[in-house]
Parts: sequence; structure tokens; C-alpha cells
Amino acid sequence: MNSFWNKIKLIWTDKTLRMRVLFVLFALVVFRLLAAIPIPGIDTLELNRFLSNNQFFGILNIFSGGGLSTLSVIMLGVGPYITGSIIMQLLTIMVPSLKRIYHEEGEAGRKRFTQYGRLLTVPLAAIQGFSLLYILEKQNILVNLTAFDRITNLFIVIAGSVLLMWIGELVSEFGIGNGVSLIIFAGIVSRLPSWVSQHIFTFDVSQVPLYLVFAVVGVLILAGIVLVTEAERPIPVTYAKRVRGMKMYGGGSTYLPLRVNQAGVIPIIFALSILLFPQMIGTFLARFANPVLHSISGVLLKFTQTSVLYAVLYFIFVFMFTYFYTAVTFDPEALSTNLQKNGAFIPGIRPGASTSSYISNVLTRITLLGAVFLGFIAVLPLIMQFITGDTSLALGGTSVLIVVSVVLDLIKKVDAQVSMREY
Repeated sequence: MNSFWNKIKLIWTDKTLRMRVLFVLFALVVFRLLAAIPIPGIDTLELNRFLSNNQFFGILNIFSGGGLSTLSVIMLGVGPYITGSIIMQLLTIMVPSLKRIYHEEGEAGRKRFTQYGRLLTVPLAAIQGFSLLYILEKQNILVNLTAFDRITNLFIVIAGSVLLMWIGELVSEFGIGNGVSLIIFAGIVSRLPSWVSQHIFTFDVSQVPLYLVFAVVGVLILAGIVLVTEAERPIPVTYAKRVRGMKMYGGGSTYLPLRVNQAGVIPIIFALSILLFPQMIGTFLARFANPVLHSISGVLLKFTQTSVLYAVLYFIFVFMFTYFYTAVTFDPEALSTNLQKNGAFIPGIRPGASTSSYISNVLTRITLLGAVFLGFIAVLPLIMQFITGDTSLALGGTSVLIVVSVVLDLIKKVDAQVSMREY
């Protein structure tokens, strides 16, 4: 505890750290102010009804930082930027030149790679913004709009998304932590006061045992998320001794940490996007009078989040995408090559192809645990809803995972900054 307060004191007394923290707070205040400015022509009652019955837009609201719930000028949030980053990472499989830029050209290559992601954000924001505004207008949420109003709204939401991307990168550069993650984190946390006040006003003494069980389960789930998020499989690495002139270099030993959860929350996003397509198509087909299309719509709309089939497929897709995304973002062959170039080797394993195969096998085994963990987190709200029978008490697995991951990353970044000042 004394160490904690000493760190807080050091952060506040050190001018550079204090300015970084204040810059983060200022950026988050600006973000929340932007999230409160709505675009023109909104029917608020229709918007609340639509969002409460649509999980797809609920997950979009998370990644918009809460801006979608009010149809603010930043209603797209950092979603287009995240989508662009994911597309760029997937393209490294199909485009060898992009793979070379990302894995072999060091920091300069990663900056170029990031710049391509920024440029891709603009057309993605235009596509997502147009689609979202069109759907909202068809749902009678945006009313009495002229052609000029539609074009204006589209340019507003594109500009809002680019502005939020810029704010996030400023936070990463001049603040502490990852700016995009902090924006998503702030959007999730901003909903806590309304959630708490809702349960205070609807408090029922007979539900106290349920609340206690919910609290205990919540603490256990948080502990599990922290444990798996921080879990690593260390692979020992030894550096060969080299003689240059009259001096000997190398000969040290270290370890290579492989994270159990390499993929983060990306597999959950992929799986959710695929599984929500049947409902979106069903909603679209329901508008037609054709009896065949209407019957197809009825079948698709039965595929809801409360069905057992949905939960099973959700778990399977998250499991599969965890392996897929880990394979995309982690290249054992490139890692083996880098170790060999630096005169390092894994004891008992031959350099080159044998090292690559060994790392790949270890990664496959530990990813099994990470995939099962992410699958459980994904279906956790459905499990809690089935047990409690109360949708308001259903723990949002994706939201909890994001919050915990961001807090842990922020703590590490603060500790690193404090250690630099101490030395």
C-alpha cells in the first residue's frame, strides 16, 4: 500500500508524468463532450427501443465508446480504425510485401504499416457511416431528412471518426497507455453510473441473495480474466558466446514469453459479426410482402441470442477465430529467424526449422487454453442470463475483458514511466 501511494506521489510531483496524466484526462473529457453532441433529426424514443433489442448495435456501441447510444457526431467511434487495422493484419497473409514491412523492417516498417491503416480508416468510415445512417433512417430513427441533411450527416460522422482516431493517437504519444483502448474503456465505464442508479431505484429486498451471488461470481470472473490475461508460457533462450578481439560477448540466458491469450478480444468481434448476420438479413427480408421471403425471414429471426444453438455456435466460432487470428499475428518462422540472427537458441532445439516447429507446437497447445477462455467469456452473458433470469444482471463478457485488459496495460505503462523517473 505504501508503494502504491509513493507512486501516486511521484506521478503528481514529477512534472512530465503529471502533464501526461492531465493530457489523458483532458482528451477523455473532450471525447465525452463529443459523445453528447447528437446529429440532426433523431427520434430518441425509437432509438432507445432499437438499441435495446439489437445486440449487434450494442457491440458497435461498445467500440464507438458509447457514441452510438446518442447518435453523436462520433457515433462510429474508433470502429473504422480498428477494422482498418484488422484488415491490414489479415492482408499480411496474402500480400508478401506487407508481411515484409510489418515483420522485417523494424520500427520504420511498423510506422508505414500504421499509416496505411489510417488511410484505410477514411473509406471504411464512409461505408460504415452510410450503411448505419441508411439503416437508422429505414427504422424511422432519423426522420424528416433532406438530401442535404443526409450528405451533411455522412460527412459529420466520417470527420468524427477521423477526429477520434487522431485523439487516440495523441493520447498514445503524449499521454500514458494506448489511446484507442482508453477511449473504448471510457465509453464502457461511462455507462456504470446509469447502470448503478437503475438498480438502486429498482432495488428489491427479496433479490438480495441474487445480488450477493452475482457479486461473488463477478469477483471470480474478474480474477479469472486477470489470471488468463497475464498468463505466459516462458521458453528459455540462450545467447551463444562470441569473441571479438580480446573480449567475449554474449553467453547470457533469458526467456521468450508466449501469452496464453494472444488474440485479445478480436475473435469475439469476428464471431459476433458473423452470427448476427442471420438476424440482420431476417429483419431486412421481413419488410417484403413475398410469402417465400417472409417465411425465410421467420426462420432467420428465430436464431436469437437466447437459443442454445446460438450459444454453441458462438463458442465454436470464437474458438476457431482465436487460432486463426493467433496464426495471423504471430509468426514462429520470423521469430526463429530473428533468434538465429542474434546468435540465440533454445536449449536442446536446433536453430532454424526445428526452432520454428517447436515454438509453433508450444503456441498451439497454450492457445487451446486461450481459445476455451475466450469462448467462455463470449457466452458468459448468456449463461448469467439463463441462471439469473435477469438480463440487466448478465455480465457483459466482452466489456469486462476490455476493461480488465486496458487497466492492466495502463498499470504496466504507469509502472514503466515511474521506473524510468526513479532511475
